Amino acid sequence: DDDQSIYRFQGANVENKNAFMKKSSIGGILFFSPLKGIITNEFNPVQSHYGLDIVSKQNEAIKAVLDGTVILTNWTLESGYVIMIQHQQDIISVYKHNSALLKREGDIVKAGEPIAIVGETGELSTGPHLHFELWNDGTPVNPNDYISF
Repeated sequence: DDDQSIYRFQGANVENKNAFMKKSSIGGILFFSPLKGIITNEFNPVQSHYGLDIVSKQNEAIKAVLDGTVILTNWTLESGYVIMIQHQQDIISVYKHNSALLKREGDIVKAGEPIAIVGETGELSTGPHLHFELWNDGTPVNPNDYISF
């Protein structure tokens, strides 16, 4: 589920009442859940799966996990419609397999704001779900350690 080219950050450093902290935090930050659903595929960097797959109902809104700036909106054969957001403290969130993107590159978003619609676009999709990645200082981290889904 990983696009080797665009989504690797090779050394580049790229308070909400509804936010949830889970087991730990990155610099004390509280993250908003991008989507409520069932995790069907866990974070597994050994298998190059740098995020979580979260199954939800078709057409559910996906929300920004933190305030930030949209740095990429794209469509790829593998991942379908993708949106990437740069947040404070060198945090980047990535949302893949969307049926539609609600924001464009350069847009400023707030935590909890709808940014995309759940879909099943891309060859690596096996039904309506969100593939969600969280990167900190250019390294993928397990979103399940920080966010309640």
